[in-house]
Amino acid sequence: MIRVEVAYAMPDKQKIVVLDVEEGTTVKDVVMQSNIETFFPGLDKASAKLGIFGKSVRKPAEQEIKAGERVEIYRELTVDPKKARANRAAKNADE
Repeated sequence: MIRVEVAYAMPDKQKIVVLDVEEGTTVKDVVMQSNIETFFPGLDKASAKLGIFGKSVRKPAEQEIKAGERVEIYRELTVDPKKARANRAAKNADE
């Protein structure tokens, strides 16, 4: 067995779930076993984009997790980053 973490964050709430899984478990399987959706109703972990320590995982159903890794569940952006920067620049210019 190996120990791994699954993390998810909203603007006002974050959670890390620690799991012991068998070697050979995939990134996707770890997320599915985490039950993290109990803390975030409405989280669709089956179709969410996943990463490990900030790096996107292209094939989470195939990539095996390693001991000590943290799987991160990514949520969709609510505002385009370019638009957000433009909004901040406009606000700063007004001040």
